[in-house]
Amino acid sequence: MKRVLIIGGSGGIGRATVEKFAQKGHLVVFTYHRSSAEAASIATATGAKAISCDVTDRTSVSRCVEQAIKLLGGAIDILVNCVGIAEIKLFTDLSDEDWSRMINTNLSSVFCITREVVPHMIRRHKGRIVNVGSMWGKVGASCEVHYSAAKAGIEGFTKALAKELGPSDITVNCVEPGVIDTPMNQALDESTRRALCDETPLCRIGKPCEVAEAIYFLASDRASFITGQILGVDGGYAI
Repeated sequence: MKRVLIIGGSGGIGRATVEKFAQKGHLVVFTYHRSSAEAASIATATGAKAISCDVTDRTSVSRCVEQAIKLLGGAIDILVNCVGIAEIKLFTDLSDEDWSRMINTNLSSVFCITREVVPHMIRRHKGRIVNVGSMWGKVGASCEVHYSAAKAGIEGFTKALAKELGPSDITVNCVEPGVIDTPMNQALDESTRRALCDETPLCRIGKPCEVAEAIYFLASDRASFITGQILGVDGGYAI
């Protein structure tokens, strides 16, 4: 049984990841921000523990990790950074606030959370870190420059940290989902969804559980010699 902290566990991919680890018998703590009712429902259904955390606030992050370590019995074996927001907006319409909100939520949060967790993993000389990026971080998305930039940053963060933490037997990998059937993508109109399906070699939109499977694999002992890798779960879109 591994002790798992999932950041952003109340959304589509996050929820599926909480469910996957819990079903496999692991001890799971996950975070949420505003969706307290949804978090309570997930906790009841899975047996996982929910913690409120604003990932853009350093104090909240520090308090969250401290609380998670206590709930997990003194250690974190696996960290999954799955929090994220999206926004479609012309580059010329982006404000400083739009840019800061996106970078702080989607990229800086990964830095802040991981910085809090890594010292505990180094002391124990073991750990697994899985970051959730996006295929748009690889190929770029029109009208999502700030989102694409943040997700591209996760790629570099993952590869660099993998090199640094390798001597401590800590692996760091990244999963890059494509278009997945999550609440984040429900705002897409039907014609846009059809177009994205047509551009995807597997001709469909992915399921949250399919991303969770990839996350679970990279966090497992089966992936013990895999680090610094970017695994696309995008139906072939970013080939």
